[in-house]
Amino acid sequence: MAEKELKIKMYTFTADCREPYELAKFYAKLLKWEIPYHDEDWACVGVPGAAQGAYPGILFQRNPAYVSPVWPEEPGAQQQMAHLDFAVNDLEQAVAHALACGAVIAEQQFSDGWRVMFDPEGHPFCLCNMKEMFDSEGFALR
Repeated sequence: MAEKELKIKMYTFTADCREPYELAKFYAKLLKWEIPYHDEDWACVGVPGAAQGAYPGILFQRNPAYVSPVWPEEPGAQQQMAHLDFAVNDLEQAVAHALACGAVIAEQQFSDGWRVMFDPEGHPFCLCNMKEMFDSEGFALR
């Protein structure tokens, strides 16, 4: 019997949170994505009009014991384990949009090229000024 070809494709990035559907609504609004699935314990956001799994999405899973991380890190406090970076072509406009969606800007910033923000459950994410990349021929997110 022939061995089946192994296929591996990134499906989703999964984040713990207290309220999956509420957090999915935030990211759907921020990214202008859709929520193809949600229940009490899970909610997923993905690219509009795409078949599930065509592009990686973001999945939120209920964890009643979730504790928001502290950023920048502090000894003895919950540390971030990961964060999302979003490419933007206009940093100030993207920050204003994120704030209107319910994000909070971090008090400490370390670069003029990106802004560290927090989603409604305290997960850090970055809005990264990539106008030159957006304008380039090889950038897929145009």
